[in-house]
Amino acid sequence: MCPKVLIRMNVIWRNYFSRLRIRKVPHRYRSSYHPVAPLGSRILTDPAKVFEHNMWDHMQWSKEEEEAARKKVEENSAVRVLLEEQVKYESEASKYWDTFYKIHKNKFFKDRNWLLREFPEILPVGQKTEEKVKELSWNHVKVHAANCFSRMHCPTMPEEKNHDGESSGSSDGQNKAGSDFSNLDSKVHRKGPLKTELFPGSNATFRILEVGCGAGNSVFPILNTLQNAPEFFLYCCDFASGAVELVKSHASYRAAQCCAFVHDVCDDGLPYPFPDGILDVILLVFVLSSIHPDRMQGVVNRLSKLLKPGGMLLFRDYGRYDKTQLRFKRGHCLSENFYVRGDGTRAYFFTKGEVHDMFCKAGLNEKQNLVDRRLQVNRKKKVKMHRVWVQGKFQKPLPFTQKSSKLLFSLFSHG
Repeated sequence: MCPKVLIRMNVIWRNYFSRLRIRKVPHRYRSSYHPVAPLGSRILTDPAKVFEHNMWDHMQWSKEEEEAARKKVEENSAVRVLLEEQVKYESEASKYWDTFYKIHKNKFFKDRNWLLREFPEILPVGQKTEEKVKELSWNHVKVHAANCFSRMHCPTMPEEKNHDGESSGSSDGQNKAGSDFSNLDSKVHRKGPLKTELFPGSNATFRILEVGCGAGNSVFPILNTLQNAPEFFLYCCDFASGAVELVKSHASYRAAQCCAFVHDVCDDGLPYPFPDGILDVILLVFVLSSIHPDRMQGVVNRLSKLLKPGGMLLFRDYGRYDKTQLRFKRGHCLSENFYVRGDGTRAYFFTKGEVHDMFCKAGLNEKQNLVDRRLQVNRKKKVKMHRVWVQGKFQKPLPFTQKSSKLLFSLFSHG
């Protein structure tokens, strides 16, 4: 092949991918390559002062602490729950969560006001609210600037009650769609805009789904922030019908911008009230851990299909050796790193590698995957507890279509 042809090929490829990036990838997704300083910067530099605050950020474990945690897990995993009982917890999972919300209603978990700071991808590009969040973030950073670390390695989030009644960053829960849109596929989208009456939120240009919405502790911070963004629409689902009713009966619920529905994400045959490939963002926060490990990959695979090219799946959940795992007693272990609580709800504890493998197998590209370690202390009882969470951001790749490939091949072959 002559040099002129090679030069022309190089220019065509470069221009093609340049246009692809500019037109298809929203600016907010590329911002993750240049992370700002973390919001949390309470760093323990003097061990003698450990009981001066309730929580310390970015904690690293000693070899002795990690070995003690490993031994504790070995001990509490030695006796497994009987198989017939495990089947009951799986088949009646929605019943246990329904009971949980009937008892606690919306009083158990705190609102996740940290959500927009950790996951700015939730905000549509160009919103004034985005500037407000940035202002809040940077004001916090300025106060603690002296101790800031890299956000990519040290993310933090404010405290929130966990399922055990302790202070943590968690809100557990998993998730019958109103209409059947299972026959709508990508061919429909390529023909042009869908008609308004086809599905809720069809007029929107920026769509979010929260899986496992519970009583709405993520829903309402998002709705309140984006109430003046007409292009935005939020879907939220949970497989506990009681939780969905709590969301719908909330004073801040607005059907014009939100659709709450009952849905079991483990049932791949259940349709969503919207077609595949239309979501900009999926929130999967302290949800996947409540699902049986054998079903997790199928859930992630299905959620991946709901994203549009360039869309983001935002994940946060329990990490291996979190104090919640260490506090389980013998006889509560279902399988390796998977436990059942006294109320019948379940929890799995992830490693960073497991999270990477699961989402990448679903065809998503890893943009962030990190372990958030913090030290929580009981100042009265002088007790120290390690909190461990895994946080990740995974993006659906832009398609390199067969048509584009043939076009480029044709240009090259006729050079």
